[in-house]
Amino acid sequence: MQDIVARTEDFLHGWGVSPDSIDMQKCCDDFLLEMERGLQVKGQGTLAMIPTFVEADNTIPRGEKVIVLDAGGTNFRTCVVSFDDHLKPTIDSFHKSGMPGVKTEVSAKEFFSTLADQVEPLIGQSDRIGFCFSYAADITADHDGIPIVFSKEIKAPEVIGMPVGKSLLEELSRRGHDVSKKRVSVVNDTVATLLAGKVATGVSPYDGYIGFILGTGTNTAYVEHNDRIGKLASRRGGSQIINVESGNYDLVPGELDRRFIESTKQPGNYHFEKMISGAYLGAFSNVVVQQAIAQRILSESFAERFATIEPLNTTRMSHYLEMPHNGSYDLVSCITNESDATALYLILDAIIARAAKLTAVNLSAAVLKSGLGSNPRYPVCINADGTTFYKTENLPRYTQQYVTEFLQRTHHRYVHFVKIEDSPTIGAAVAGLSLS
Repeated sequence: MQDIVARTEDFLHGWGVSPDSIDMQKCCDDFLLEMERGLQVKGQGTLAMIPTFVEADNTIPRGEKVIVLDAGGTNFRTCVVSFDDHLKPTIDSFHKSGMPGVKTEVSAKEFFSTLADQVEPLIGQSDRIGFCFSYAADITADHDGIPIVFSKEIKAPEVIGMPVGKSLLEELSRRGHDVSKKRVSVVNDTVATLLAGKVATGVSPYDGYIGFILGTGTNTAYVEHNDRIGKLASRRGGSQIINVESGNYDLVPGELDRRFIESTKQPGNYHFEKMISGAYLGAFSNVVVQQAIAQRILSESFAERFATIEPLNTTRMSHYLEMPHNGSYDLVSCITNESDATALYLILDAIIARAAKLTAVNLSAAVLKSGLGSNPRYPVCINADGTTFYKTENLPRYTQQYVTEFLQRTHHRYVHFVKIEDSPTIGAAVAGLSLS
C-alpha cells in the first residue's frame, strides 16, 4: 500500500496537481499585485477591480419596502423585502421565472420586456429597486450596471453595453407607468453577498466584511478606500465595495492545467475560476485521471470501466470522497482492487485540496488588501456563498485550515466565516434601500 501512495504522490507533485505545488506567499503576492494594477488603471492586469459606488456602512431604513430583482444563472427572481427594527428581513411576493436568452438568442427589446413582465406586478410597492445582476458589468456613479459580457449561457448580445436599470425603467415607462421617482441600484451577486453579511451580523464586532462566492463560478468583493482607487482620481474620502472579478486571475499551475484550459471555451479567460469552481473541478479531474491511467498509476481494469461512465463532474468526484465504498456511485463501480481505490482517492482529494489552497490565497489577498482584521477580537467577516464551497467534500474544511495557517499564523490577520441564507436577495435589498 505504501508503494501506491508514494507513486501517486510523486505523480501529483510531478504534474503540479498537489496542493504542495502552490506557494501561498508567492501566489498571494501576485494576486495582490494584480489587484493593485486593476485599481489604478482600467483594463490593466487580469483583475477588473470594478468600483461599485456602494458603501458598506449606509443606514438601512426600518420597515421600508424595496423591490428586489435577482438575475443569476438561468433564473430571474423578483420579490419585495423590508427589514424590522432588528434588521431581520421579510421577503414577500416571491416569484421565479426563466432568464431571457437561455434557450434562444433574444434581442434587447425582448430581454427587457421579459424582465418588465415580472417587475410590473410589484411596481407600485416601492420607488427603490435593488437589482442583483450576476454577470460582469461596469457600474456607473448613479448605480446602474452596463454588462461587459454574458456568461452562464445567456444569449443576448444586444444588451451588452446597455444600462440595465435605465433600460428596464424605460420599458416600464413605455407601458404607462410613472417611473420618474424610481431609482435602481445594480450590484453583482458577490457585492450583494458582502452586504448581506454586513446587515445580518451588524451587531457583531467585525472589523470589515468580504463577500465570497464559490459555486458554478467564483468571485470576491471587499471594501476599499476611495483614495486608493487610482482610476477614480476625482473621488476622495470614504470607501466603497470593489467587485474583484477574481475568477479571471491569470494562473496556470502546471501542464495538465494548461491542457485542460485549452479544452475549455474562452481558454484565454477565467483561469483561476477553472482551477477552483464547480463548473470545472470535475472536468479537470477527468484530465488528471486519464494521465494517471496513461502512467499506470491506475490499472487497465480501472481504465476499461472508467471509459464506460460519463465524464466526471464535481458532484460525482465529491461523492467518491464522501462514500468511497458506495457501489451505487459510478466511480466506485470502476474499482477492482485496493490500489486503484487508494490512488483515485488521493488524486481527487489532492485536486480539492489544491482548490482549497487557492481559495485561501484569494481570501487572504482580499483581507490583506483591506488592511483589516489585525485584532483577533475584531476579525473580518467572510460571508461565503455557493454550493461548490459547502457541498464539495473537504473543500470548506481545507480552505479554513489554509486560511488559518497562512493568514492567521503568518500574517496575524483574523477572519470569521458565516453563511447567510438568501444572501443575493438580502444584499440587493440593502443596496436598493441605500439609494438617496
